[in-house]
Amino acid sequence: MTICLMIVVNTPGSGAEAYAPLHHAQWFGCTPTDLVFPSFLFAVGNAMSFSIKKYEAMGNSAVWAKIIRRTLLIFLIGYLMYWFPFVHRLAEGGWGWKPISGTRIMGVLQRIALCYFFGALIVHFCSRRAAILWSVALLLGYWALLYIFGDPGAALTLKGNAVLKLDLFLFGPSHLYHGEGVPFDPEGVLSTLPAIVNVIAGFFAGAFIQRKGKNYECVSKLLMAGVLLIFAALCWDLVFPMSKKIWTSSFVLYTVGIDLAVISLLIYGLEMRGWKRGVYFFQVFGRNPLFIYLLSELLVVVLFLIGAGKGDSLFRMINLRGYQVVAPGPFGSLLFALSFMLLCWAVGLWLDRRKIYVKI
Repeated sequence: MTICLMIVVNTPGSGAEAYAPLHHAQWFGCTPTDLVFPSFLFAVGNAMSFSIKKYEAMGNSAVWAKIIRRTLLIFLIGYLMYWFPFVHRLAEGGWGWKPISGTRIMGVLQRIALCYFFGALIVHFCSRRAAILWSVALLLGYWALLYIFGDPGAALTLKGNAVLKLDLFLFGPSHLYHGEGVPFDPEGVLSTLPAIVNVIAGFFAGAFIQRKGKNYECVSKLLMAGVLLIFAALCWDLVFPMSKKIWTSSFVLYTVGIDLAVISLLIYGLEMRGWKRGVYFFQVFGRNPLFIYLLSELLVVVLFLIGAGKGDSLFRMINLRGYQVVAPGPFGSLLFALSFMLLCWAVGLWLDRRKIYVKI
């Protein structure tokens, strides 16, 4: 479900503004789009609760090797994805190599890699109590760091936050995301710290479900925990506002609370009531999540790269001469996003039918 929604919100059609819920919050607040990434991290932790038994049968050196290898691979794939297609159009015409000096270091997959690394180490080598203490320390410590190292009176602003300051020190402006009007990376190094808690929470949820079984007690306790976390997040929001772009601690509690509520309802509907209609559609995404996500990102780049006359790209031509003609405005933008998502799903279906699963 997360991969499906991620593709829809990442690839709106050009020529019209997308509907408001399909945009990230401007800075503070939380839209449905803002729930996608933290829910993916929650799912990573949930999956770890199933694989941890394999880890326990391995020696510590083998566990370290496996975690480090997977972390480096995911990080490298994310870095290369932002560098792709490694060339760019020159002003005088023709093509030139895209310099490494302008590549983005951090990003979605890079954050997933780092959160997986630290989350896996914490849940494998620490007790349950210690993991909870680590989670509390990360959330409260991050809150303190933002105010200690951010600009006085502007610690949570775009230009005054400590996340930006650390990234500028580590990477410089040319290696940051530039979509906010200034060099600023919403997947910064410092803001990765609280995101680790989304992974740990997903792990605890998965372990709890396996321990309790799929019954009313499990569903009710997950739902109650979700509601309590949402309430706590809304209270914390009064003094530490929710923001996906700097991944505030209140944002972590809020998204974990929603994920707990959603997974409790899914257990009730799918496992206890046996509602199976439409489930396979989402399973296709879940069986090759990394490959389908990469496909969706790289295919968009290719569509923008291919010229279609008069300085337009193939991406814009498809939208302006197709979707915006059939359905002008936000609806046309949504139709393209849904069509693109279904194209990626069709590739995933082809892979699933042939039992091809891309894993790292």
